[in-house]
Amino acid sequence: MPLTRYSAEAFGVLTICLVGLLVLLGLVCIGYTLYLRSRVLKQGFILLSYFSGPWIIRITFILFTIWWGFGEIIRLNYIRRPGRVLNVLDFKWQENVCKFYIVSNLGFAEPCLFLTLVFLLRASLQNIDTGILSRKWNGKTASCVLLFALPMFVLQLFLILIGPELREDRKELPLYFTRTARSMQNSNDIALCSYPLLNTILLGLFTTVLTAYLIWLGRRILKLVINKGLQKRVYTLIFSVSSLLPLRVLLLGLSVLSRPEHFLFEALAFSAFLVLLCCAGVCIVILVYCPVADCLALGNLNDLEARRRVILDDQNDTASLIANQTHLDESIGISPERNSDASTKRGSISFRTFIRDEPSSGPFVELSLFSPSRDENPSGSPPPVGWPMMSSPTHVHGP
Repeated sequence: MPLTRYSAEAFGVLTICLVGLLVLLGLVCIGYTLYLRSRVLKQGFILLSYFSGPWIIRITFILFTIWWGFGEIIRLNYIRRPGRVLNVLDFKWQENVCKFYIVSNLGFAEPCLFLTLVFLLRASLQNIDTGILSRKWNGKTASCVLLFALPMFVLQLFLILIGPELREDRKELPLYFTRTARSMQNSNDIALCSYPLLNTILLGLFTTVLTAYLIWLGRRILKLVINKGLQKRVYTLIFSVSSLLPLRVLLLGLSVLSRPEHFLFEALAFSAFLVLLCCAGVCIVILVYCPVADCLALGNLNDLEARRRVILDDQNDTASLIANQTHLDESIGISPERNSDASTKRGSISFRTFIRDEPSSGPFVELSLFSPSRDENPSGSPPPVGWPMMSSPTHVHGP
């Protein structure tokens, strides 16, 4: 079923708009991450540095997502039609753009996205002293992501380069196994991008191995999580990745059943794009936005505690002055030294009574744990519940 002009433009415009929203979400999360990092460094929230430790890898994950989004734009037929951006290039250069898209997105951006996701999840199982609190953790993780993605990049590039020779040597091999672009029916000067089946199969193998590892990793994390909110986040993340990534590969593989100009191909390609877009959005929200928002909320609670302490001090001073004045009126014959001792004593009793009347449960006691001036726990005393242990005889190591 051939595409109408309006259908092609609708798919292209919608893709560009969704990529723009993804970029906007990524930039907002990058700003939040940098803002949290500056607060941790300037205001001295030492304990919150545990949650802001992987800030470079979080930003790197967003940058890989933005890279992938722009790659999805350059493969669109919408920008190749007469009068559009890529129409000024000849057929050979447009075909090279399609090859660059395959190597860039399927060979680099997507593998790096998956690997960064793995390392962000794996960080929660590592030893804190040598994990995300280590100054070298971000650099080592970025190096590992690029190193592990290199074989996939080389293989995808190799398949693209040997594609023409493979077609000449093996005549029985269908063209859709290696073809990266097809010419438009009414114009031989326009090259429309397609997905070579060999490159898609290679991406599927990589995705299968990584999805299995993520499921196993998620099960280990769920055994250690005691907060129901965090459990929901982990379940959502693992379910999204384990279902959407294989679905994308399946849709890309089915796209070889139709031509790039037909509605079926464009619908499958757009669905595959939308699937990974949703997966990337969920990962950004859960792995970047939610941890940063939680840390900023703890910082706001710390500010609230400081203001509350100031108010309590003011009320204590007022109560002490009232108690001292009442005592002076009732005991005129008492010596100044004794009067001063008694008034101070009554003032302190009034303050302690005021504190005792406050509710014992609530955020006030917990807030003091995040005070920037608070030192570490005394030796032998247990850490706060739910807070990572800075030193313990046993550690949970990642795989």
